[in-house]
Amino acid sequence: MRALTLAVSRLQAAAEQTRAAAPGRSAVDLAIGVLAERLGLTPVEAAAQLAELARAARVPVAVLAADIVGQGAGSTPSRVAEPAETGSGGGGPVEFGEGAPGDLREVGAGVLDQVLGVLGAEVVLVWQVLPDGALGLAAQAGLTAGEAVAWGRVPPGVRTAAAVVASGEEEWWPDRPGAGEVSVRSGARVVVPLTVGGRRRGALEVVWPGAAPVLGTAERRQLYALADLCATLLGEPGPVLTVDGRVAVVDGLLEAALLLDPVSVDGVVVDFVVRRVSPAFRDPLGRPVGELLGVTLAEAYPVACGSGLFDWVLRAHAAGVARPPEELRLVFRTGAFTTPTPVRLAAAPLGGGLLLSWRLDPERVGAEEQNALLRQAQRLARVAGFEEEADTGRLRWTEGLAELYGLSPHAAPPTLDRLAGLALPDDRAAVRRLADTVRHGRRVSSAVFRTARPDGGHRYVRVVAEPLLDGRGRLTGVRGACQDVSALHRTEVALGATRARLADSEQQTADSERLALALQTAILPVAPPPLGELGLRAAVRYRPAAQWERVGGDWYDVLVLPDQRVLLAVGDVAGHGLVAATGMVALRHALRGLAVTGAGPGQLLEWANRVALREPGQVTATAVCVLFDPADGRLRWARAGHLPPVRYGAEGGRRLPLPQGVLLGALEEAEYEERTAHLGRGEVLLLYTDGLVERRDRPVEESVDELVRAAGAPGPELEAYLDRLLALSPSDTEDDTCLVAVGVI
Repeated sequence: MRALTLAVSRLQAAAEQTRAAAPGRSAVDLAIGVLAERLGLTPVEAAAQLAELARAARVPVAVLAADIVGQGAGSTPSRVAEPAETGSGGGGPVEFGEGAPGDLREVGAGVLDQVLGVLGAEVVLVWQVLPDGALGLAAQAGLTAGEAVAWGRVPPGVRTAAAVVASGEEEWWPDRPGAGEVSVRSGARVVVPLTVGGRRRGALEVVWPGAAPVLGTAERRQLYALADLCATLLGEPGPVLTVDGRVAVVDGLLEAALLLDPVSVDGVVVDFVVRRVSPAFRDPLGRPVGELLGVTLAEAYPVACGSGLFDWVLRAHAAGVARPPEELRLVFRTGAFTTPTPVRLAAAPLGGGLLLSWRLDPERVGAEEQNALLRQAQRLARVAGFEEEADTGRLRWTEGLAELYGLSPHAAPPTLDRLAGLALPDDRAAVRRLADTVRHGRRVSSAVFRTARPDGGHRYVRVVAEPLLDGRGRLTGVRGACQDVSALHRTEVALGATRARLADSEQQTADSERLALALQTAILPVAPPPLGELGLRAAVRYRPAAQWERVGGDWYDVLVLPDQRVLLAVGDVAGHGLVAATGMVALRHALRGLAVTGAGPGQLLEWANRVALREPGQVTATAVCVLFDPADGRLRWARAGHLPPVRYGAEGGRRLPLPQGVLLGALEEAEYEERTAHLGRGEVLLLYTDGLVERRDRPVEESVDELVRAAGAPGPELEAYLDRLLALSPSDTEDDTCLVAVGVI
């Protein structure tokens, strides 16, 4: 009786609200018509425009509507018509819930009524998400009074089409199949979300009796416009908790929970930052909880986010309401392993963020799943197990044991005492010793034996067994495992043969590398020729590779030509060992011999390129060739893919400009550009190979400049300066290095 009284009271209050709002609604309807006519809009779009204008002007919709009517019609009507009945054959007039905003009451009545007529719908419902997660019927057209009362509030957890969409799922159109949802009326329906400030604040639901009409572009645009209008009229959510208030809430929780704040880019949420962790929270990866604060969710749990955690959290945040517990199987990476773990998740909005509560239950991975994984592991490793009772001889075994023994898959495997009968005659003694050791010696034992295969070959099987003893030390059974080690045996045989061949190859390589080192040491002079009569001083250095087997093709040369010019050259043949050393000898002697022709450095490198192309073994090399005339201090130089020389003058060390020139041995018709420079009194020219400066983590030019700055000016002793360069070398390649320095006295 009391429930009936309350229902009657609510209906009476709703009727009173309808009568009180009638004058304002009539003015609003006229204003919507004016805007639709002036702006060329549909009624729904005009209503949305009116709501936006009222919000921007910060005045009630009814006040703005009265102003518009007065301007558009010439006079403000002194008396408005009584509200009209709905003409769509529904259940009654447009009605509003108790919590519906005033603007929604003013604008919504006429618009919802028009939607019923234009779209041929039976019911239009505007749902609003309430603070407790329930859905409230903010406005409706087409329901009977009893239906409106009964569906005024839908509790959390009741699955309706509107609740599904409001919670974050995709829009609902007539072709979407249902999944047991309850509904106000049966028939086709469209449900679109009402989004305010990036969050879903409710849903718009339109229902047709039977099948829905064809919804073209124009009809869909009206539906979206109506949704935008209703979302605008619902307004922004209320004030949020302060940061301190949120911290207090999280710190007072008994459950494991994370407080997450959204990270947005261009208005789109792309991640969440961990702001607070409840005292009960334990990181599934074993990290201190302090390491999680300020870290994004994707950074903290990348694998779990990829397996569904991020999408779930994003939907929960977009819904803007409490989300009931739901179980997910998330994957957490621990070292090299990934562990799927059942996790129960729940979430609720908290102060602009999201309070995420979770409960891990790793024990529920399940025996069946573990057994399946174990069977797959046994299959891949070709392992099977068995257990034998001592008194009865009863044998239990896992799948694949008979096949490992060379029997039919459906045959019963033999007991340990009879296992020797499956082995080849030469291996039976080892199997019998295994059985005696386990049964009588009470010790773990193993053996490898061969069984005959159907194709005439042999299978190698390894068996490991242990005794099972009771409390008094009596044997109650035997437990063991066997593995097909045929592949391992074949690998060991092949590995033994490979080791023998490798030993021979290593000896040959060692002899070759020692020969290359001896050849390089014999060819490269330890000191340059005397240049004092030409007014020059010179120094050279060669540093072998850190590992003798990496001896390469670095070389240098200082040669006084018949016309008193001086040839300076350094080069680096690609590769290591004897091939690189013989290529170095060929190129060095070619340049020495061709230099006496008087040709310039560019021509000399062109000839050296032809030598490299015709050298056995496809020799490639870098080189720099310099001709210096002591009479006038003129330098002519060219390069083949090599690092530039460094000239030390009054301004310090500077790299010379790079002329064009490719590697020696790369192209048949290569040309090498020449450059000129001047080397005056007191100045020094440095040539070097990349072993001095090459690093894996930076450009070689940076290393050259850094080394030149660190070593300072050469000074009068060039040998000491070259030693200083080698000591300060930043190289990390452990390659051999050549240095040539020439100074003008």
